[in-house]
Amino acid sequence: MSQSFSLVFCGTPRFAVPTLDRLVEAGFRVDLVVTQPDRPKGRGLELVSSPVKKCAQKLELPIAQPERIKNNDDFRAQLTNLKPDAIVVVGYGRIVPQWMLDLPPLGNINLHASLLPKYRGAAPIQWAIARGETITGVTTMKIDAGLDTGDILLQREIPIAPNDTAETLAPKLAAVGADLTVTTLRELQTSTLSPRPQDHTQATIAPILKKEDGLIDFSRPAAEILNRMRGFQPWPGAHSTFRGKNLQVWQGAALDLTLPLAELNVEGVRLLVGCGQGTAIELLELQLEGKKRTSASDFIRGYRPLPGEKFGS
Repeated sequence: MSQSFSLVFCGTPRFAVPTLDRLVEAGFRVDLVVTQPDRPKGRGLELVSSPVKKCAQKLELPIAQPERIKNNDDFRAQLTNLKPDAIVVVGYGRIVPQWMLDLPPLGNINLHASLLPKYRGAAPIQWAIARGETITGVTTMKIDAGLDTGDILLQREIPIAPNDTAETLAPKLAAVGADLTVTTLRELQTSTLSPRPQDHTQATIAPILKKEDGLIDFSRPAAEILNRMRGFQPWPGAHSTFRGKNLQVWQGAALDLTLPLAELNVEGVRLLVGCGQGTAIELLELQLEGKKRTSASDFIRGYRPLPGEKFGS
């Protein structure tokens, strides 16, 4: 049944690759893969293909890379001629215009990396960890004109481990989401799936990350700072300043210990910093601007923090 079912797949990042792989493996006919144009990267500004394009090339699938899609007559004609039964969208990076929403009989199906209506937006994985969630998941939904507001099709939960970062959690969600997308399409084929509206009163937003999101506010409790540190890896990370230079904090542990806010405290080879609500962080791995990542003990030996010295100054 799957081979008679025509799909267009729209995606760009590594997160979308397992879904494209699973759709092909499950026997669905992917007539076109739509992904972002190649972008210049690195010091040489060489053009680099998206992870989804590389996957599509490996699978020998047709590829389109329009710079824009809303008012693109050639792209619209291309999709219209394909007559897809559904369009699958996973992290494509463009707002889907109304003409695309109206094109396939079964609609545009999106895989979103949260349990909607929580964490609508561009960075659901990062914000779920940053806000201390212990459970997250994936949702398939029918895209409408809003921001992740469409009807829910299926959902799957997974736990967030205490040591999970955005980098370790994303592949787990991508794998679960790939299987969920296949299940969603099969149930749509057989008309055994009933979409349900989201409860918009429960919605939360996961906006695109900015560099300032990684700036450590030492008035926050230690656990909150560490959650943000885990969620915002690899970018924007958790950063402050030390002696006028940028300082990245890569790893730490929360302590129930009262120290002056942002003040460094050296205890042998341990480096502690005061946080809000009577808490502190033991800094385990740091990186000063222009230097390599280093352990706290090496940092102490190299920079000899002075009594009363603070981060952020």
